[in-house]
Amino acid sequence: MACSGGIDSVVLTHLLHKMNCNITLLHCNFSLRGKESDGDEKFVVHLSKNLEIPIYTNTFNTESYAKNNNLSIQMAARELRYSWFVEIANLLKIDFVATAHHLDDDLETFLIHTFRGTGLNGLTGIPKLNGKMIRPLLPFSREEIFSYAEEHNITWREDSSNKSTKYLRNKYRLEVIPKIKEENPKALQNFKNTQSHLMDAQVLLEDYIEIVFKQTVQKIADGYKIDIEKLKSFPNTKALLYQLLHTFGFKEWEDVYHLLNAQSGKQILSETHSLLKDREFLFLKTIHLSQTKANQEVYLISENTKKISEPICLTFKEVSEVNKTNHKSIFVDKDTLKFPLLLRKWEDGDVFYPFGMQGKKKLSKFFKDEKVSLFDKKNIWLLCSRKNIIWIVGHRADDRFKISPTTKSIIKITYTNE
Repeated sequence: MACSGGIDSVVLTHLLHKMNCNITLLHCNFSLRGKESDGDEKFVVHLSKNLEIPIYTNTFNTESYAKNNNLSIQMAARELRYSWFVEIANLLKIDFVATAHHLDDDLETFLIHTFRGTGLNGLTGIPKLNGKMIRPLLPFSREEIFSYAEEHNITWREDSSNKSTKYLRNKYRLEVIPKIKEENPKALQNFKNTQSHLMDAQVLLEDYIEIVFKQTVQKIADGYKIDIEKLKSFPNTKALLYQLLHTFGFKEWEDVYHLLNAQSGKQILSETHSLLKDREFLFLKTIHLSQTKANQEVYLISENTKKISEPICLTFKEVSEVNKTNHKSIFVDKDTLKFPLLLRKWEDGDVFYPFGMQGKKKLSKFFKDEKVSLFDKKNIWLLCSRKNIIWIVGHRADDRFKISPTTKSIIKITYTNE
């Protein structure tokens, strides 16, 4: 279990030990309070020896981690400790990592989420069980924990940073919640009851969203597509759209809602995902930084190249005859090629001469006729000989490079998904 040396974690340590639970203490030294942090570590080590409990400690350079990852000190400490807890749990094959969060912590979290803005899930508070993390003290108040510690003569360490109101959570803990309790002595119990009702409502909502998901959302190769008309057939469409998408980092929700009635091509981005309106569907896909970089580059392919793996996988092989072609491979007359070949993304204004047809055609018109989605168009590559398109990779070859009766050397070009 996680033990900082504070009253909450020390009381939980004593309780679990008294219940003869098989526990190991985990202590994080975040190096934020100098000798005081080191004193906390010594206290917890001493506690483990007195109770004959195994202990693991870890010292972090929290300030450096926060700076390097552009995080607040509190968020950096949170990431460091939970990452280490999971690592140790897996290493030692620990079933659960217990933390000493209690009812007052839950109320603080509720208030923080409320005034920052959140959905129903954000109001249901700290989960009692989340993966390997378990919080046995959640039903109990800070006052009850303090009374238990005094009754059983339990000693603990006071964290001086808990008295500082520069942290938002401490402001609620030291200034706001005491006034709420003063006004209403039953506030904490009433909050507990309210949160229980919210949790019941959350379960109902999740069951309903699962039904909506099955009827409106389809998994595709690199994301999901949402059937707009089917989604609109349900009442409270905007609320449903929020529930379907709120975990993907979108912030401008009015813009997201407007996509339902926007023209094709309208797109909303979060830091991790893109949401695109394309005809009757919304396409949700992950943004890959490597793809963004690739969009800005042109790749050169020399004459003797047999295979490339970036940005896509193509093989080049000289053959003696033409076999059956498909959208994954083409046969071209080598003498018509000007090396090095170019591999690039398509651009507005690009034209080609579709294989088997007379005359040229704009790629934009070709994509429209072939009903290529706006999302898929962004991922299409062109294989070119100088300024001339040889192949819309995976779609259609250009007629100017086809095999003829005078062809002396044939190259088979194949696109694979390796």
